[in-house]
Amino acid sequence: MSNENQASGLTLYEAAKSVGVNFRKNWAPESKTLIANGLKLHYLEWGDPSNPTMLLLHGFAQQCHSWDFVALAFADRYRIIALDQRGHGDSDWASDGDYSPETQQKDIEAFVNSLGIQRFVLMGLSMGGRNSFTYAANNPDRVEALIIVDAGPENVRTGTQNIRNFVEQEDELDSIDAFVDRVIKYNPRRDPIQIRGSIVNNLRELPNGKWTWKYDKILRSPGRMAGTQDPDLTNRLWNYVESLQCPTLVVRGDKSDIIATNTADEMANRIPNGKVAIVENAGHLVMGDNPSGFESAVTQFIKTLHKPS
Repeated sequence: MSNENQASGLTLYEAAKSVGVNFRKNWAPESKTLIANGLKLHYLEWGDPSNPTMLLLHGFAQQCHSWDFVALAFADRYRIIALDQRGHGDSDWASDGDYSPETQQKDIEAFVNSLGIQRFVLMGLSMGGRNSFTYAANNPDRVEALIIVDAGPENVRTGTQNIRNFVEQEDELDSIDAFVDRVIKYNPRRDPIQIRGSIVNNLRELPNGKWTWKYDKILRSPGRMAGTQDPDLTNRLWNYVESLQCPTLVVRGDKSDIIATNTADEMANRIPNGKVAIVENAGHLVMGDNPSGFESAVTQFIKTLHKPS
């Protein structure tokens, strides 16, 4: 079971209920690893393995426990697999520093092939959202439906700069609470108890007694995040969006500083089966800022997949 919220005295299930997450059973995830595309990849598996599969891809600088509330909400209906993508969580770092969407697409291909998964629902936040639509565009026969969460081919520059300022700060602090305080300043919408619960899974203790992030240090090195996105990358990503064939939901937090409203709308317009859902009282980390609103938006979309034509 996740150690989310243990330090606050709340179990994962109590914390989920306190923010309005609906779930029928206290599912506990299994922590697993496999080798795919030359890397050890860690993942959590929730729910009944005989159910259809839903694969969850976290955002930049996060890890698989970012999806704990979402996994609880959908584990009654799906076999939930939350992956630690390369360089994040308890998965291997990329020895060559390659974290491009195309390389991470190959990770996903190798990962689902290793598990023998043929078709599945794919959901990704931010970096994971880009990786998800890159994969779906190149593997149209594998993705039943796609949920892109606050991600797109283009980001708002001010939001990207905010992330850059956050990750380029001193990354060795004396305590977990020092990291909690930092995240609260970055995202005051999040409940401090929830923040502490998720951060615990994204930190590791160093031999000197200090704490640091689990994700690859190269990703937080000064200058790694360019102020302006490479135009070639932008064009490639738009091409992937336009190539999508599966039913797709683009989810945006109404207070997001990463994805502009017109970008989300344009994505849905360019996708044959594209829809947009705006989650109120949520910024970039939609499913954490408003878990019940996010669950509701995704549930409504999933219901449309099974309506008779």
